[in-house]
Amino acid sequence: MRPTLTAVLIILCAAIVLHAEERPTFHIARATDPPKVDGILNDEAWKREPLPLGEWVSYNPLRGGHADQRTEVRIAYDDRNIYFAFHCFDAEPAKIRTTISRRDTAFNDDWIAMSLDSAGTGQTAYHLFVNPSGVQMDALNTSASGEQFEADLLWDSVGRVTDDGYVVEIRLPLQTIRFSGGDHVRMGILFFRKISRTGVSYSWPEIPPGEWVFENHAHLIFDNLKQPQLIEVLPSITYGISQTRASPDRWNPVVNKADVGVSAKYGITSNITLDATINPDFSQVESDAFQVQVNQRFPIFYSEKRPFFMEGMGLFNIAGTGGDGNMRTAVHTRRIINPFWGTKLTGTAGKMTFGLLNASDQTPEDIGNRGDMIGGRDKLFTISRATYSLGKSDYAGVIVADTEHAGRHNRVEGGDVSIKFSPPQQLSATFLASQTGLASAGNTHAIGSQLSYSYNTRRFGWANQVEHYGRDFQMDTAFYNRTGFTSGWSFGEINFYPKEGRDFWLKRVHPFYWTKRGHDQMQNGSEDLLNLGIRFHFTRQGFLNMNSSRGHEAWIGRRFRIGAVINLSGSTQIFRWLSINGSFISSRDIYYDAVNPFLGKSTSPGFGFTLQPNLHFQQNLNYSRVGFDRESSGERIYTVQIVNTQTTYQFDKHFRLRLLEQFDSSQHRLLTDFLAMYEVVPGTVFHAGYGSLYEKQTPQPGSLVPNTLGGGYMTVSRGLFFKASYLHRF
Repeated sequence: MRPTLTAVLIILCAAIVLHAEERPTFHIARATDPPKVDGILNDEAWKREPLPLGEWVSYNPLRGGHADQRTEVRIAYDDRNIYFAFHCFDAEPAKIRTTISRRDTAFNDDWIAMSLDSAGTGQTAYHLFVNPSGVQMDALNTSASGEQFEADLLWDSVGRVTDDGYVVEIRLPLQTIRFSGGDHVRMGILFFRKISRTGVSYSWPEIPPGEWVFENHAHLIFDNLKQPQLIEVLPSITYGISQTRASPDRWNPVVNKADVGVSAKYGITSNITLDATINPDFSQVESDAFQVQVNQRFPIFYSEKRPFFMEGMGLFNIAGTGGDGNMRTAVHTRRIINPFWGTKLTGTAGKMTFGLLNASDQTPEDIGNRGDMIGGRDKLFTISRATYSLGKSDYAGVIVADTEHAGRHNRVEGGDVSIKFSPPQQLSATFLASQTGLASAGNTHAIGSQLSYSYNTRRFGWANQVEHYGRDFQMDTAFYNRTGFTSGWSFGEINFYPKEGRDFWLKRVHPFYWTKRGHDQMQNGSEDLLNLGIRFHFTRQGFLNMNSSRGHEAWIGRRFRIGAVINLSGSTQIFRWLSINGSFISSRDIYYDAVNPFLGKSTSPGFGFTLQPNLHFQQNLNYSRVGFDRESSGERIYTVQIVNTQTTYQFDKHFRLRLLEQFDSSQHRLLTDFLAMYEVVPGTVFHAGYGSLYEKQTPQPGSLVPNTLGGGYMTVSRGLFFKASYLHRF
């Protein structure tokens, strides 16, 4: 048995080595003179032949189609930067879609992009996108979290439309990326390109179904590459003037507030970075979009927008979160409401990737309704995370999260693993154990766990997950819907590609199912749901989704029959300057009253559009409406209307004006928010803004009120703010 086992291990190791050697490898030449990043490929560094890439192959929404537009890629480097030059040929350059817009918003345009695994660990990659106008979009991609677009990296790009397509140049400072310097540095690389008029994205090397970038990176070899010492300092200052209304005819005195803070980044080694901040300005420049908050069983998620927390946070996520699971993320830093200081250590060591986050919250939420007991007492957050690469994108990880606040503690320890047995198959598992207690009482213990399996090919997709969360499970750092339940769900689809390889408006059709069954201990009942539907993908980035569902849901010991009679949603880029989207849902839903719940009929129409008549101007509007009627009598219980609009004029890549208008009929609120922003580079930014909140004065029935209320909207608060920050990199 032993010789046979040894032989099998030798064969497996040899197969792994041979597979690794199959990946294309390019030795990159050092530039004697750094190219000028101007969108003109006449520099000495670009006179070499482009990289000998093969066919670019589609991965979304089509699979396996060959690109009919040629793309040339050139790479060079010196002691400070890596340079990339892309010549994206297009037989119809007049149909190229490009805009001058704010960062991370040009995904409907044509674009060229790359995935760079600078550390070569197969766990973390930088994704850099550029449209033909040079507008940047960037993300940190990890095995556990996928692409996270919250962080803004420091790099330079220029784009220019030409007679035969468009050209993009990128200068990527070595200080921006993490890698182990040496005489023979190996990095992973993969390129993407999207052609907006067809809505199809291509990659080189090919990304087969069920795989992502880490299984398919080619290799870049750099000789004698060292990372310059990384030291950054980011001071910031904020000055605000605000005023609230004391009565319908009188304002409170003006409040002036100034804050000065500083953040710093230090490269301990080429692979390990320490971030620290003291009295940071954590004000949010971008207001959260209004969402329907009436009759919501689960909490509403708002994305993180504060720079210190956004950068590198994908490292802290765990397997099985997001998607249709109960836990959206294990570390949701908006739980840290008003920190006074914070530190973050991130890095790699061999096959290990790790992160450690500490922060104090001066005004934490009152968990447990302890009132005056927590007044003036900060809450301390400590979160550590580590993953060990098992090859390609496979990994095993651990996470430890601890919060301490006024005699209360919450500690969670756990591990996760994600393995691909073969390109189509992936298995992940997570186990979390929580302990929560007060100094004056005992501790409670509970577990949370999930097991997921997926199988994806060009024709078939299948995903399954089972999860369990104990009644007393708590994780202060995470965002999750509920506890005290055990359930499982399954999703399956079949993909059809009409008239493959032809210029046809219908690109992909996939009927699907989604089903779920479980038991809710907290609500003392079982639940089930079956959702059947079909989805169409068209040219012009269009799609149409149609589905219907039926099932049961438990609520305070009762079992209600629920489901969507019809659920429609779709969007399309009608013209280069206009895209539209719409939805309509008619369903049976529960009115989640804690004492007397009942079944009702919900109708939810919605629509939106993006208008961009030229390179600089953009108008976004989204409208949604929810009407809920009691099923037994037809009585209207509530109607909620939400309107979110954003008007932007982008003078160039640096300077923009933006106006937000947001309306929520359920809370009788209208918010207007004007912002002028000048961004030299990420970190060096100047803001000036004015905001006002209007509320409808609604007196209680039978009360005596002055005629000035009148049922109209009145300004209840207003304010000006100025913010400046300056990033200095030594």
